[in-house]
Amino acid sequence: MKAFVTAAAVAAAGLALPALAQAQQSTSLAGVYGNLGYASSHAGGVSLGAVQGRLGYRLNNYLGMEGEIAAGVGSDNKAIAPGVEAKYKLRHAEAIYGVGYVPLGDKLDLIGRVGYGGSTVRTRAPGFRDTDSDNSWNFGAGAQYHFDGVNGIRADYTRQEFIGDSGHANVWSVAYSRRF
Repeated sequence: MKAFVTAAAVAAAGLALPALAQAQQSTSLAGVYGNLGYASSHAGGVSLGAVQGRLGYRLNNYLGMEGEIAAGVGSDNKAIAPGVEAKYKLRHAEAIYGVGYVPLGDKLDLIGRVGYGGSTVRTRAPGFRDTDSDNSWNFGAGAQYHFDGVNGIRADYTRQEFIGDSGHANVWSVAYSRRF
């Protein structure tokens, strides 16, 4: 796992170096931005949906940081024994990320991000109720396109590696993006 995270960090740095070596773009993309969208998380045979919001600050054309919160919508069932199903629902999730950008013009960016977060999932089965919270190291990549330089769309993938060998989750998201 540590080797994979290290390799991902080296790959992200390798993607950013050519962009940093280019002459400074005439248009600064720095500033506050927000995203509002939907995320689908897949872990341990369970698929959970969430409404997700992000608020970030782009320090310059290549680096930024963002906070993310999500609230679960819907639930998923999984058989835990013959004839017995458990119902799972994401209660909430939150994370903070360092973000790297590779600008491909003023409107299109490739994105890489690394961060730390927490997720809380509720489980219900006949005669059983539990709420479990896990922290995770998160990393991912995606792209965003701003149609008019301000309003746009963002799609990304994030891998959550839960601490304490508690498994992992694959999270795909799509969102409306707004630069302020």
